Amino acid sequence: MSPNESIPPEFDRVQQRALVVGGVALVLCAVGYFLNPSQLLRSYLVGFLLWLAIALGCAAILMLHHLVGGNWGFAIRRILESGARTVPLMALLFLPLLLNLPRLYSWARPQDVAALALPPFKRFYLQTPFFVGRTVAYFVAWILLAYFLNKWSLEQDRTGDPGIVNRLQYLSGPGLLVYGFMVTYAAIDWVMSLEPDFFSTIFGMIFMVLPALAAMSFAVVSATLLAKRKPLSGVLTPLHFNDYGNLLLTFVMLWAYLAFDQFLIIWAGNLQDEIPWYTRRATGGWAWVAVLLILFGFAVPFVLLLSRDVKRRMQFLAGVAVALIIMGWVDFYWMVMPSFYPKGPQLGWMDLAAPIGIGGVWIAMFVSRLKASPLLPLRDPRFEGASGHGT
Repeated sequence: MSPNESIPPEFDRVQQRALVVGGVALVLCAVGYFLNPSQLLRSYLVGFLLWLAIALGCAAILMLHHLVGGNWGFAIRRILESGARTVPLMALLFLPLLLNLPRLYSWARPQDVAALALPPFKRFYLQTPFFVGRTVAYFVAWILLAYFLNKWSLEQDRTGDPGIVNRLQYLSGPGLLVYGFMVTYAAIDWVMSLEPDFFSTIFGMIFMVLPALAAMSFAVVSATLLAKRKPLSGVLTPLHFNDYGNLLLTFVMLWAYLAFDQFLIIWAGNLQDEIPWYTRRATGGWAWVAVLLILFGFAVPFVLLLSRDVKRRMQFLAGVAVALIIMGWVDFYWMVMPSFYPKGPQLGWMDLAAPIGIGGVWIAMFVSRLKASPLLPLRDPRFEGASGHGT
């Protein structure tokens, strides 16, 4: 199979339309920056977190597949690899935030630092040069992981070298540790430090699960769009989607467990420095957003994903996946925006323009990466029998 045969030609239109819509939305974001720079940057941060989560989650699930194997991973491997290859684009899209730190973070404004009453370690940690250095380290680590996961996979396509399987496994074990470590610190830097008084040891773990949930949801939607087209039409079966539904259910349950565990420890422990973080997000207008997350981020998907019929009907499962992606954006919005609007959400056009703009450019890049290689890793020795999954 040549690269030109790897993806149906109608996806060229998807790429073009995504790029146009994303470009127009980003132009609107540029206009919004001149009208209200602080609001635009807040909206941009939420949108950025969503699409970066999908990119990083693709790399994490890909490494998980290389470690544990299983037929479920071969059909979506190119989707995951293409998603991971968008991390350099996300590094570029982070620059507007990096150049405007004082508009987002109180610790980056010298005139406000004295009033924060931070302990010595936080004063040392929350310094702009150190923050920038850590951010560069995060993206370098993520880009290197994505680069070698893709490089060796494509090398396997060319040569059929069975030793590359071991190479990918040796990378994926430490790679998942690096992923967890870097995502944890990025969550602390980019989100937790919006309110420097808040502290939680579970916060980073929540941010490790959110990308996996968002990426698995995106992979389900992508696989559904490709399932009736060659070559995936000869590989994907209802049992594959049953596996994907089980993974979605696992990530939904893990996210809910960690989120509730963090709340329970802080609230039951009467931790005075941390409780205000929750009171802002569980009172006033934000209470309704919290209820929305509980219902449609956990309860409804949990019930639906328990059903084998839902999981084996790809259109139904794709609908659940789309809802989970939307709720991922709501979750990031709920975590970020109360730092600036404690009385309730103030949803505006910038809140929609930013994720649409970033997402349009991201999808265009994703499709271009997907077009660059065959849709199936046909020369992976573990692939034998994958097409028979469920027959």
